[in-house]
Amino acid sequence: MADKPSGIRNLGPASDIFYGRAGIETADQLRDLGPDEAYFQSLQAGGKPHFIGYYAMVMGLQGRPWNDCQGAEKKDLQKRFDTIKARLSGKEKGRSKIEAALNMLGVIKKA
Repeated sequence: MADKPSGIRNLGPASDIFYGRAGIETADQLRDLGPDEAYFQSLQAGGKPHFIGYYAMVMGLQGRPWNDCQGAEKKDLQKRFDTIKARLSGKEKGRSKIEAALNMLGVIKKA
């Protein structure tokens, strides 16, 4: 059996649940999708956005410890994270901006 996403450095059992909601059951699936698409699909499936979880996964896919992310690299990853969340916002048709923002924070369910 293939390794679960938690087989990737920095990821634990909660990551198996987070990515599993989107049907990403193996570390190979996560690698094949790439960090941004895997994270986006997991948010679409109801996961809550969390920057540290995102960059820990990106660092893990590179074989690096999560706390290795600093300076300009961390700023660049923050921009990527914000872009992923913005893509999610585009899927919020029929909701007011406040409802979409509350959903992104995990306060209300997706339509």
